[in-house]
Amino acid sequence: MALRGVDLDVRYGELLMIVGPSGCGKTTLVSVIAGVLDRDGGHCEVLGRDFQQMDEKARARFRRGSLGFVFQLFNLLPALNAIENVSVPLLIAGVDREQAERRAEEALRAVDLGERLRALPATLSGGQQQRIAVARALVHHPSLIVCDEPTSNLDHVTGQMLMDLLRGVARSPDRALVVVTHDPRIFGFADRIARMDDGRIVEVVDGGQTETRP
Repeated sequence: MALRGVDLDVRYGELLMIVGPSGCGKTTLVSVIAGVLDRDGGHCEVLGRDFQQMDEKARARFRRGSLGFVFQLFNLLPALNAIENVSVPLLIAGVDREQAERRAEEALRAVDLGERLRALPATLSGGQQQRIAVARALVHHPSLIVCDEPTSNLDHVTGQMLMDLLRGVARSPDRALVVVTHDPRIFGFADRIARMDDGRIVEVVDGGQTETRP
């Protein structure tokens, strides 16, 4: 889906949700924000940097240090247990294994998986795998966190618990969180909601006020 003149700021200290019908461009937009897809026009800065001004090594280094991702399909490594999966971003960044696993354990306990630290992904439910993916995205304390349907595989209670955690994370003055979702149960956790249709941001709901885009 092509984007059509999207104009959007993501603010520090907020949880921004991007909503809209399937195929409207939500995943394309966050893929551009995360540097996974290149844009063919316009301008996009992430934490003051433009991915298209970086080579591949610089992009990888920037994403590794500054961005956290929660993918809809989890992208867990099947041969690694929970604590090992969550340790991966830290190990890639050069953190020693003992410290990496200690921080990974803390992140897993924060998402209520302290009893499944050594479980392989295949032995876990979809909801548990989703929570591992969230822990992995948070473990290196990134400045921008991008979540694609983080509650799609969770029951209501677990989804609310997870969103409480993410909202607390987003409250940091040097951190921002973008959530793509179809789940109306979690809209109340957003500081702002950007509604997309046909590749454009058509409406931004901010503090009870609606800004409709021409």
